[in-house]
Amino acid sequence: MNFAAAPEPSAASGERGAASVLALGIVGATVALAVTVVPITAAFVASQRAAGAADAAVLAAADALSGAVAGVPCELAGRTAERNGAALASCELGGPVASVTVTVSSFAVELRATARAGPPGWDP
Repeated sequence: MNFAAAPEPSAASGERGAASVLALGIVGATVALAVTVVPITAAFVASQRAAGAADAAVLAAADALSGAVAGVPCELAGRTAERNGAALASCELGGPVASVTVTVSSFAVELRATARAGPPGWDP
């Protein structure tokens, strides 16, 4: 068996450096994808954090309103929101129902979440 050696590519073949261009394109596409996905993911996480903080704050206010926990309902809601990384924007009490709105900042965007807690079917 006689194996013929493949001819060496010459400098004039035009394929020298093609892998560098391909690698640069792949790196560029990866960076573009990361620049697009990271802020969207961060906004989603911040909105979930705001929703969780609103839920916890309104439950704290409702517990204080019902007498299950000692304290002023809106003060407890504010402290609970702060412990969850949010700021209390509003707190409304109507009968046995508490409603709160909290804000969370992410990438210079302020996200809001509202929650309500109280007995079912109660309309203030």
